[in-house]
Amino acid sequence: MSSVRLIRYVLLAALLLLPGLAAAHVLDADLSKLSRTDVFFTYLQLGYTHILPLGIDHVLFVLSLYLLEPRLKPVLWQATAFTVAHSITLGLAMYGVVSPPASLVEPLIALSILFVAIENIVVERLNPWRIVVVFGFGLLHGLGFAGALTTLGLPQTMFVESLVAFNVGVELGQVSVILLAWLLIGRWAADKPWYKRRVLVPASVAIGLMAAYWTIERLS
Repeated sequence: MSSVRLIRYVLLAALLLLPGLAAAHVLDADLSKLSRTDVFFTYLQLGYTHILPLGIDHVLFVLSLYLLEPRLKPVLWQATAFTVAHSITLGLAMYGVVSPPASLVEPLIALSILFVAIENIVVERLNPWRIVVVFGFGLLHGLGFAGALTTLGLPQTMFVESLVAFNVGVELGQVSVILLAWLLIGRWAADKPWYKRRVLVPASVAIGLMAAYWTIERLS
């Protein structure tokens, strides 16, 4: 699939989900009166809006992944590892296998953003081992997604389908962030000699400062 076609698909999905933006994280519908298809798309919207526009911490994490190597292929490999990881812990948490407290998970998510932002500044290029780090952080972020989904609840008659729909929505949100970053930054600045000095470092510093603030705030 070409990058242009992929962008079209994701942006189309975003347009389809726009009506649910205002109701993000608010489940005010009577699920018992909805069809199975409507329930699926309700949780798809909730997953998407957990990233855009409400999940600014997850957005900054994905942006941090993208900034170091502002091309689609490297970040999509990282996003795949991140998705596999957060799908594992999201599922385990929703089935009650793991249940770490939010007071622990949320500061660690902030620290993961800070770690990646600092790494962007100090390394010269994308290292192969980063995908392992991203997988580990994906496990952590999945627990954060589970916290939001636990608050909403899942219908017992469509537990698995709703869980999958929410996860797909999260993934669509993440891919939307990546593609928007590519359109705004990577497409025209990736090969510029000044990219690291003018884009990567200032953006990573800003993200790192925000992550440090969140860490302190969430620990207090």
